[in-house]
Amino acid sequence: MNPRQRRGVLFVLLSAVLAIVVFFLVASYVGNVSSQVGSVVTVYRAADSLPAFTTLDKSSIVEDEVPERWLSGTAQLSSDDLLGRKIGVNLEEGTMLTSDLLVPPSDLSPTEREIAINVDAVTGIADRVKPGDHVDIYAVFADVPGLPKQVRVLVQDVRVVSVRGSQVQIDESTETGQSTVVPVTLALEPNDALAVTYASAFAEEVRLVGLPAGSSEDRTGEQDEFDASDLGGTAVPEGEQG
Repeated sequence: MNPRQRRGVLFVLLSAVLAIVVFFLVASYVGNVSSQVGSVVTVYRAADSLPAFTTLDKSSIVEDEVPERWLSGTAQLSSDDLLGRKIGVNLEEGTMLTSDLLVPPSDLSPTEREIAINVDAVTGIADRVKPGDHVDIYAVFADVPGLPKQVRVLVQDVRVVSVRGSQVQIDESTETGQSTVVPVTLALEPNDALAVTYASAFAEEVRLVGLPAGSSEDRTGEQDEFDASDLGGTAVPEGEQG
């Protein structure tokens, strides 16, 4: 074997050794990263911007994979946990879906119906209302055809099902053209749900009135209507200006 051939063999052997060294270095690095990151799990994100109370289907979620060690327990959901469920807040595209963003499963009785109304810091008892509380619902009628100007107790002892985060909605009556509201879901009997829906659409104001926790007193003697005559004035009939 001449010197040129020996140099060629030496270079081949050296290249093989370097390749083996690089392979082990890369394998060691990948193994080290994998040990730090851990296993990955499938999570789900909003496929598009979704408004509150959207019912999730296959077109509204996309899969993603992230390291399990970086996830909270609320994000470890399967597609079966999400499909058919409603979200409780507005979501931007790409937002990771977690259990605390979902409207809780219904625990309604066979005769109850769920209805959501928007309240603000005043009509919603300054954000003091929370799921499980019981409230009365008052409506202020000012300029509704067929109704006198008065305050009415629409429903008593209503169970609050859920309270979700603040949302901005268009409100032309304000200087900014916007107002901040909080969706509150209530459990109501069908006829009461109709009354609250009507008041929410046409009354000047719908208020939640907090009740003492665990109260079971007899309330049959409570007044359920109030107008100017109760203050010594003259009640304004429907269709007249006060």
